[in-house]
Amino acid sequence: MKQIALKIDVDTYRGTREGVPRLVETLQRHHAQATFYFSLGPDHTGRAINRVFRPGFLSKVSRTSVLKHYGFKTLMYGTLLPGPDIGRNCADIMRSVRDAGFEVGIHCYDHIRWQDHVANRDAQWTQREMQRAVDRFTEIFNEAPKAHAAAGWQTNRYGLRQTQHLGFNYSSDTRGTQPFIPTWDAEIIACPQLPTTLPTLDELIGRDGITEENVAQHLLDITGTPSVAGHVYTLHAELEGQKWMPIFEQLLQGWGEQGYQLVSMQQYLQNFKLADLPRYEVKMGTVEGRSGTLAVQASGS
Repeated sequence: MKQIALKIDVDTYRGTREGVPRLVETLQRHHAQATFYFSLGPDHTGRAINRVFRPGFLSKVSRTSVLKHYGFKTLMYGTLLPGPDIGRNCADIMRSVRDAGFEVGIHCYDHIRWQDHVANRDAQWTQREMQRAVDRFTEIFNEAPKAHAAAGWQTNRYGLRQTQHLGFNYSSDTRGTQPFIPTWDAEIIACPQLPTTLPTLDELIGRDGITEENVAQHLLDITGTPSVAGHVYTLHAELEGQKWMPIFEQLLQGWGEQGYQLVSMQQYLQNFKLADLPRYEVKMGTVEGRSGTLAVQASGS
């Protein structure tokens, strides 16, 4: 299947204000579709300093120059500076994405709070955080959300249950190889998972001789041999929407030359019969180039 679904994670206030409009313009120019997943509550990016103790975090920061991409002010939000409320301040931008014909969904309410804590939280905490995001999305768009993509590919059993309970068409909370019906300790969750299948730029640059100059070709080499199930590529409004926009444009052009149709996640899902999707367990595992653990598609059940 010659499709690549473009999954755009919007983590920050700056990414929403600056990166999102640039991405919309670029996608339109390349006649590409995509899905934007918004962080809807306060920007507390500065609190990510706690991750300094995670294995691999410092090496990732040094490879991708976090300050260059996020800016000093963003890195102070939630610590020395109050975190701006993204949903309240950027609702017009979010609606403009939908009005331009792009699919929109939930990334989270508070990105740092979800990414750093959900793995060890209980059902009540998880439900409350997801409901906050649902309520804010509904307030902004005047309709309930139908798609979810967990911040940092972090989730737990209760988060997966909520994707079913809230009636999402699908969720993209995991890393893996193909769409599947998730299970957690043999409990079936009736909401399809569309995992990210390709590595992200920040996982590649600075490793194994990969640089900003050759990373696009590295990804194009991967997609040169089509996958039976197609691909999901995750990009970030803070990265591809700003400093790494030239790399993203190389990818858009290259994928077009390779014959790929660039689609939204919902369009990608339409290629699959839900009844035929395989079941796979969701486990916490590692991905090369990314610090810590995250939700991954594991062995079939």
